[in-house]
Amino acid sequence: VQLQASGGGLVQAGGSLRLSCAASGRTDSGYALGWFRQAPGKEREFVATISRGGERTYYSDSVKGRFTISRDNAKNTVYLQMNSLRPEDTAVYYCGAKSGEILSHTVALRRVYNYWGQGTLVTVSS
Repeated sequence: VQLQASGGGLVQAGGSLRLSCAASGRTDSGYALGWFRQAPGKEREFVATISRGGERTYYSDSVKGRFTISRDNAKNTVYLQMNSLRPEDTAVYYCGAKSGEILSHTVALRRVYNYWGQGTLVTVSS
C-alpha cells in the first residue's frame, strides 16, 4: 500500500487547512487510517485516526474540537480538516494505515501502523 499526503502549506493562526491522503495498491482488505505529526526536534505524535468503516474516530486532546478526520472509501482517501490553527500545530503531517481494524487503546501507537506516507508540511504563522 502506498500513501500520498497532500494539502500542507503556510497559514496564519486561526486559519484552516485540509489535508488529504490517498491510498493506492492493495487496499481491498481495508485499513484504519490515521494522522500523526512531527515538529522540529520532537517525536512523531498522534493526531487522529478513523476506523476502517469510518464509524469510529479518535483524536488527541491537543486537536479535539478543532480537527476533523473523515474518509471516502470509494476514493481510498482520508482527510484531516484543520480549523483554528495555532503556531504549535506547525509540523510535518504523516498519514498511516493499519491493515484491518484498529483497537481503540492502540490508535496512538506508531508501531501498529503498517504503512506511512511521505508527509506534508504545515506551517502556522503567528
